Amino acid sequence: MSTRARARPKARRRRRSRWPIFGGIAVVVGLVVGILVTSGTFDQAIKELTLPLEHEDIIRQQAKEKGVDAALIAAVIDTESKFSDAESSAGARGLMQITPEAAQFIEKQSGGTTFNLNDLSDPEINIRYGTFLLKELLERYDGDKAAALAAYNAGPGNADKWGGAGLSVEEIPYPETRAYVELVLERQKEYREKYASELGYGGG
Repeated sequence: MSTRARARPKARRRRRSRWPIFGGIAVVVGLVVGILVTSGTFDQAIKELTLPLEHEDIIRQQAKEKGVDAALIAAVIDTESKFSDAESSAGARGLMQITPEAAQFIEKQSGGTTFNLNDLSDPEINIRYGTFLLKELLERYDGDKAAALAAYNAGPGNADKWGGAGLSVEEIPYPETRAYVELVLERQKEYREKYASELGYGGG
């Protein structure tokens, strides 16, 4: 009995000794977070995780050259690939998920003759081709973004069948394509608002 009575206080002392360590860690973490929040670094890191932006110089240049909204280009890239050099099961590649067939068509339309499949991994070429395609689709559907984005995702044949120019998001019968168009349009607003300066709108 006397042995058990002596052992209990020791166990209690060991448990109590941990709290100052955890308390010290919490204080340090709190200070670091506080510094990051005050400096704006924390907000910037969160923004880059939830709404990434890369290659803004290329996006601005292509937006200006082809007359396509820079935020729309960024929104398509974010929705298609999250700014990664991805390849889909259908063979679409790169930031804006361009298929080899579409790339060859764009190359011919733009006067090029030296297309190589690996070119789609080049951000400048991929964004140039993707923006060219967006421009063509917006012109085809008289500036109707819902129809152009539906065609980008599901093909012009489907977009034509669903109503073409004047198509509303609600009229898109494919749930996947409807969700895609809704997300791109939502992201376009967010990119314009959060990256105004980076995308060349003059804000910040």
